[in-house]
Amino acid sequence: MVELVSPAERYKISFLAAVREAQAAASGLGDTLTWNVDELEADFGKLLNDVRRYEPGKELPEGFVHSEYRWLVDGSHYLGRVSLRYSLNERLREFGGHIGYEIRPSARRQGNGTLALKLALERARELGIERVLVTCDADNVGSRRVIEANNGELEGEFQLECYDRPIRRYWIAL
Repeated sequence: MVELVSPAERYKISFLAAVREAQAAASGLGDTLTWNVDELEADFGKLLNDVRRYEPGKELPEGFVHSEYRWLVDGSHYLGRVSLRYSLNERLREFGGHIGYEIRPSARRQGNGTLALKLALERARELGIERVLVTCDADNVGSRRVIEANNGELEGEFQLECYDRPIRRYWIAL
């Protein structure tokens, strides 16, 4: 059964394989390409603590919002991740939005991105968020399809000073 779960030690082997896979394909976004696999292997607990550092009840560094990190898994097999931000600051309103997601290369084009976003939207609804912003690169057709399959309404396409490619911003009413 595919589900969103809290990151945990039991997914370590599959998670590390996914990071290696994304780095070898040079097709990952966000965290995957910057993680050092040797460091993750040596101290996986540090990663688990790091991905929980913005959860409610924890003191936030300036400019950050509370959020949770969830992994999309099928049994013990890591498929991808979701970041759910509980609110938007100025930067997130422009770029990033409430929800970010990433699917490992071998799990793409199988409906996992659409499911990950659907489950993240259900969680956002549970948290009382009424309207969710999701952004993607304008040329990322797969991500556009994922967002549109989850009832994303296009706000527009934007070129930001802080980013080298145009992005699209979508709103999803919950």
